[in-house]
Amino acid sequence: MKTANKCYQATVAEARAARRWFVVDATDQVLGRLAVRVATVLMGKHKPTYTPHLDTGDHVIVLNAGKIRVTGLRKKDETVYQRYSGYPSGLKEITMRTMLARHPERVIEAAVRRMLPKSALGTRMLKKLKVYAGDHHPHQAQQPEPLPL
Repeated sequence: MKTANKCYQATVAEARAARRWFVVDATDQVLGRLAVRVATVLMGKHKPTYTPHLDTGDHVIVLNAGKIRVTGLRKKDETVYQRYSGYPSGLKEITMRTMLARHPERVIEAAVRRMLPKSALGTRMLKKLKVYAGDHHPHQAQQPEPLPL
Protein backbone atom coordinates (compact mmCIF):
# COMPACT_ATOMS: atom_id res chain seq x y z
CA MET A 1 0.00 0.00 0.00
CA LYS A 2 1.40 3.39 -1.03
CA THR A 3 1.11 6.47 1.09
CA ALA A 4 -0.02 9.72 -0.43
CA ASN A 5 2.37 11.94 1.52
CA LYS A 6 5.96 12.18 0.34
CA CYS A 7 8.57 14.36 1.98
CA TYR A 8 10.91 16.15 -0.38
CA GLN A 9 14.59 15.37 0.12
CA ALA A 10 17.08 17.43 -1.84
CA THR A 11 20.06 15.69 -3.41
CA VAL A 12 23.64 16.91 -3.05
CA ALA A 13 23.72 18.00 -6.70
CA GLU A 14 20.51 20.01 -6.33
CA ALA A 15 21.78 21.69 -3.18
CA ARG A 16 25.06 22.77 -4.79
CA ALA A 17 23.45 23.95 -8.03
CA ALA A 18 20.98 26.26 -6.29
CA ARG A 19 23.49 28.23 -4.18
CA ARG A 20 23.28 32.01 -4.30
CA TRP A 21 25.39 34.82 -2.82
CA PHE A 22 23.96 37.48 -0.53
CA VAL A 23 25.54 40.63 0.91
CA VAL A 24 24.52 42.27 4.20
CA ASP A 25 25.51 45.68 5.54
CA ALA A 26 25.87 45.37 9.32
CA THR A 27 25.86 49.11 9.97
CA ASP A 28 23.60 49.83 12.99
CA GLN A 29 22.22 46.26 12.96
CA VAL A 30 21.69 44.50 16.29
CA LEU A 31 24.21 41.66 16.62
CA GLY A 32 21.82 38.87 17.65
CA ARG A 33 19.12 39.70 15.12
CA LEU A 34 21.65 39.87 12.31
CA ALA A 35 23.26 36.58 13.40
CA VAL A 36 19.90 34.79 13.44
CA ARG A 37 19.09 35.89 9.89
CA VAL A 38 22.56 35.01 8.59
CA ALA A 39 22.51 31.58 10.29
CA THR A 40 19.10 30.84 8.77
CA VAL A 41 20.38 31.61 5.27
CA LEU A 42 23.59 29.59 5.80
CA MET A 43 21.54 26.56 6.86
CA GLY A 44 19.08 26.95 4.00
CA LYS A 45 15.97 27.20 6.15
CA HIS A 46 14.71 30.10 4.05
CA LYS A 47 14.25 27.76 1.07
CA PRO A 48 11.41 25.31 0.43
CA THR A 49 14.05 22.69 -0.47
CA TYR A 50 15.56 22.67 3.06
CA THR A 51 16.88 19.25 4.00
CA PRO A 52 18.23 18.87 7.57
CA HIS A 53 21.08 16.48 6.78
CA LEU A 54 22.41 18.43 3.75
CA ASP A 55 24.03 21.82 3.34
CA THR A 56 21.34 23.53 1.26
CA GLY A 57 22.23 27.07 2.36
CA ASP A 58 23.63 30.05 0.50
CA HIS A 59 26.79 32.14 0.82
CA VAL A 60 26.60 35.33 2.91
CA ILE A 61 28.97 38.32 2.88
CA VAL A 62 28.74 40.65 5.90
CA LEU A 63 30.21 44.14 5.51
CA ASN A 64 30.99 46.86 8.09
CA ALA A 65 31.33 44.42 11.00
CA GLY A 66 32.88 47.15 13.14
CA LYS A 67 29.66 49.19 13.04
CA ILE A 68 27.49 46.49 14.60
CA ARG A 69 25.20 47.52 17.46
CA VAL A 70 24.78 45.67 20.76
CA THR A 71 21.79 46.14 23.04
CA GLY A 72 22.21 46.41 26.78
CA LEU A 73 24.19 48.93 28.78
CA ARG A 74 27.02 46.69 30.00
CA LYS A 75 26.91 43.89 27.43
CA LYS A 76 30.13 44.99 25.71
CA ASP A 77 32.01 44.79 29.01
CA GLU A 78 30.32 41.70 30.47
CA THR A 79 30.51 39.45 27.40
CA VAL A 80 33.80 37.55 27.48
CA TYR A 81 35.26 35.45 24.67
CA GLN A 82 37.60 32.63 25.69
CA ARG A 83 40.18 30.66 23.75
CA TYR A 84 42.57 28.00 24.95
CA SER A 85 46.05 27.39 23.55
CA GLY A 86 46.25 23.80 24.78
CA TYR A 87 49.06 24.53 27.22
CA PRO A 88 48.79 24.79 31.02
CA SER A 89 47.48 28.23 32.02
CA GLY A 90 46.86 28.94 28.36
CA LEU A 91 43.30 30.28 28.75
CA LYS A 92 42.94 33.73 27.20
CA GLU A 93 39.95 35.97 27.83
CA ILE A 94 38.93 39.12 25.96
CA THR A 95 35.86 41.33 26.34
CA MET A 96 33.50 42.19 23.51
CA ARG A 97 34.56 45.85 23.64
CA THR A 98 38.21 44.91 23.01
CA MET A 99 37.27 42.33 20.38
CA LEU A 100 35.16 44.89 18.49
CA ALA A 101 38.10 47.30 18.51
CA ARG A 102 40.69 44.74 17.34
CA HIS A 103 38.84 42.10 15.30
CA PRO A 104 35.18 43.08 14.77
CA GLU A 105 34.61 40.29 12.24
CA ARG A 106 35.27 37.64 14.92
CA VAL A 107 32.32 38.87 16.99
CA ILE A 108 29.87 38.21 14.16
CA GLU A 109 31.53 34.89 13.29
CA ALA A 110 31.24 33.72 16.91
CA ALA A 111 27.58 34.72 17.14
CA VAL A 112 26.69 32.91 13.91
CA ARG A 113 28.83 29.84 14.75
CA ARG A 114 26.89 29.32 17.98
CA MET A 115 23.59 29.27 16.05
CA LEU A 116 24.67 26.61 13.56
CA PRO A 117 24.67 22.83 14.16
CA LYS A 118 27.52 21.57 16.34
CA SER A 119 28.78 19.02 13.82
CA ALA A 120 30.84 18.69 10.66
CA LEU A 121 27.80 19.93 8.75
CA GLY A 122 27.82 23.15 10.80
CA THR A 123 31.54 23.60 10.07
CA ARG A 124 30.85 23.34 6.34
CA MET A 125 28.00 25.85 6.65
CA LEU A 126 30.25 28.33 8.47
CA LYS A 127 32.76 28.26 5.60
CA LYS A 128 30.14 29.98 3.44
CA LEU A 129 30.19 33.04 5.74
CA LYS A 130 32.53 35.89 4.75
CA VAL A 131 32.83 38.79 7.21
CA TYR A 132 34.73 42.03 6.54
CA ALA A 133 35.35 45.00 8.84
CA GLY A 134 35.14 47.53 5.98
CA ASP A 135 32.69 48.06 3.16
CA HIS A 136 34.74 46.37 0.40
CA HIS A 137 34.89 42.67 -0.44
CA PRO A 138 36.65 40.55 -3.10
CA HIS A 139 33.50 38.66 -4.17
CA GLN A 140 32.15 40.94 -6.91
CA ALA A 141 32.51 38.16 -9.49
CA GLN A 142 29.81 36.15 -7.69
CA GLN A 143 27.32 39.03 -8.16
CA PRO A 144 25.91 39.03 -4.61
CA GLU A 145 22.37 40.24 -4.03
CA PRO A 146 21.31 42.30 -1.00
CA LEU A 147 19.80 40.11 1.71
CA PRO A 148 16.46 41.43 2.98
CA LEU A 149 16.55 41.60 6.78
